[in-house]
Amino acid sequence: MYPEEIMDHYKNPRNQGNIQYPDYEGEHGNPVCGDLIKMSVKTRNGVIEEIKFDGEGCAISMASASILTEMVKGKTTRQVLEMDEKEFIDKIGNIQTRTQCVLVSLNALKKALGDDINC
Repeated sequence: MYPEEIMDHYKNPRNQGNIQYPDYEGEHGNPVCGDLIKMSVKTRNGVIEEIKFDGEGCAISMASASILTEMVKGKTTRQVLEMDEKEFIDKIGNIQTRTQCVLVSLNALKKALGDDINC
């Protein structure tokens, strides 16, 4: 039904949990599906060193959060804030009609980093 990578990340999520004393935290939800993702981030010199997600939702939103955490480790907060939604959707795979589920984690992360005036 879903691409193999989506199912792998859904069944074996990477970086799931919470960071104690994060530098940034943000959450975003998709009321249509009931998805809610919280992202927590630790940075050093503007570079993401650690990132974790927590929440609940459909297979696509949870897998997308897992994939996103792997994508952004080592990137600057500016790079993440400038990340294009299409770039992320392409990485996940074009899941027709489910793009809002894919974007929940990216929106949560951008909300978290949105207050970073140093990026």
